[in-house]
Amino acid sequence: MKLTLIGIGCGNPQHLTLEAIAAMNGADLILLPDKGTEKAALAHLREDILARHLTNPSVEIRRIAMPARRKDNGYRAGVNDWHDEIARLWAGAIAQAGAPAHVALLVWGDPALYDSSLRIAARLSPAPEIRVIPGVTSLSMLTAAHRVPLNDLGESVAILPARVLRERGWPEGAATLAVFLDDGSTLAGLHDDCRIWWGAYLGMEEQALMAGRLGDIRGDLAATRAALRQRHGWIMDLYLLRRG
Repeated sequence: MKLTLIGIGCGNPQHLTLEAIAAMNGADLILLPDKGTEKAALAHLREDILARHLTNPSVEIRRIAMPARRKDNGYRAGVNDWHDEIARLWAGAIAQAGAPAHVALLVWGDPALYDSSLRIAARLSPAPEIRVIPGVTSLSMLTAAHRVPLNDLGESVAILPARVLRERGWPEGAATLAVFLDDGSTLAGLHDDCRIWWGAYLGMEEQALMAGRLGDIRGDLAATRAALRQRHGWIMDLYLLRRG
């Protein structure tokens, strides 16, 4: 079996590459994750992308109800168990579709940046032939929206989840941090003189941006984030940090 992981960007159907569109239309089966009512907007965006770009009527579409990740057994154990369950669901859906030769998944952003599709695909047996179509990343969307370069002149960048920043502190030697997967608690522990560029729902109609000295906007940013999460039922955000 051939399995293609297609990066679809951050919610704007215009950000799909020509390669991504061709891969969608060349598949026999496309699997769509269903994350429930809380993240129904993400499912609707994938459906909008298919409505705009899928022109091959023979491509079958199957939705998969995604399981919730357990949080009572430690982070890594919980994630590994979760990935095992998702791989079983993928395999079951593929078998129910008659074991098609070419299966595709639409991956939010890019399959290589804080996405687990490649790790889940590696659990399938027999091992499929995997192809990756890169997509526009939320990180590139953030820097474009704020019109700011990712790196300072001649300086390094560290890309990390907020959990690592909270537990280990600012990585040695990194002038800029790109921080993903924050639950809203990390910024309270950072120095006021940090410069921050923050974005949520990047590329979508709901896009929200804030930037400035962290000590000046920390409260407004936390309030804005909470209000957006309340309004939409979910939030996807990230930010750049530089020391002042």
